[in-house]
Amino acid sequence: MNKMIAIVWSKLRTKYGIVLAVFVLWVGFFDEHSLLQHFQNKRKLARYTEQEAYLRNKIVSDKRKIHELQTNQTNLEKFAREEFLMKKENEDVYVVVEED
Repeated sequence: MNKMIAIVWSKLRTKYGIVLAVFVLWVGFFDEHSLLQHFQNKRKLARYTEQEAYLRNKIVSDKRKIHELQTNQTNLEKFAREEFLMKKENEDVYVVVEED
């Protein structure tokens, strides 16, 4: 084992070994397209993929709600009353706020 380390160390001490070591360090850590940057980009891609799936589900849900509001008058009235506190004439609206 020690003999093998000595052989590798002697090869790295040559000018080609030094250049190779500097190149590996440069590509691994300092370059714009380094391995570190590559792993960070993979992590961001996974996060964005999860976000895309969530937003696609939200779009489907919202389209379904829009369709229900456009086709059913009672749902539209219920939505307007709940979200915008709309009321009919001669009607009182009480807003109850629950505290945790």
